[in-house]
Amino acid sequence: MKRLVILISGHGSNMSAILDAVGNGKIDGEVMAVISNRTDAAGLALAADRGIATMAIDHRAHPSRDAFENALTAAIDAHAPDLIVLAGFMRILSRAFVDRYGGRMINIHPSLLPTYPGLDTHSRALADGVRIHGCTVHFVTGDVDHGPIIAQASVPVRNDDDAKTLAARVLEAEHRTLVAAVGWYCAGRLVIDGARVRVKNEHADLPPQIVPAPDLS
Repeated sequence: MKRLVILISGHGSNMSAILDAVGNGKIDGEVMAVISNRTDAAGLALAADRGIATMAIDHRAHPSRDAFENALTAAIDAHAPDLIVLAGFMRILSRAFVDRYGGRMINIHPSLLPTYPGLDTHSRALADGVRIHGCTVHFVTGDVDHGPIIAQASVPVRNDDDAKTLAARVLEAEHRTLVAAVGWYCAGRLVIDGARVRVKNEHADLPPQIVPAPDLS
C-alpha cells in the first residue's frame, strides 16, 4: 500500500475524490497527510473530519520561497510518502524542490496541456473559441505545467458556456482523471520513459472520456 501526501490550497474537491477512492478501494493507498499553504483552506477541515492529519504552512509567513519550501519539505518528509499529489496547490515550486521528489509528484491541471498552461484556463479557452477543453494529470518537473503526461480527459465546450459553467464541467472530469492516475501509480502501472508515460493494461478500468498515455511496449 502506497503512502500519499496531498497538497491543496482551497476547497479540496480533488482531495475529497482521492479520499473517497481510497475509502472504497479504488486506490490501494493511504493518505498520510493533507498540507496546505493557506490556513483558511476549506479542504483542511474536510480532511480533518475524516481523521487525516493536516497542516497549514502559510507561504506568507516565511521570509522567502526557500524558507517556505524548507518548511514544506520537512512536513512532507515526516510522512515518508511514496507519492505527493498536487490537488489544486496554487504555488509555483522551485526546480530544486521538484527534483527532490522526481517521479513521485503529480499535478492536476485544468486544461489539455500543452495548451493553456498557467491560470485562467477556462476564460482563455472560451476566448479562443475551442470546442474541446479538459484536464491533464502529469508528473511534475521544474517547468511549470509541464512534465510527462499520465492522463487527459476532454469535455465539450457548449455555446452557452461561461468560465464558471465550463470550470464546473472540467472539475468533474478532474476528479475522475486524478483518481485514475493515482490508482495507476499505487498499482505500479506507470512507467516513465523520458518525456512519456506508459500505462500498463491501460484500458482495464478506464472511463471512455479519459485518455491515458499509451503503453507502447
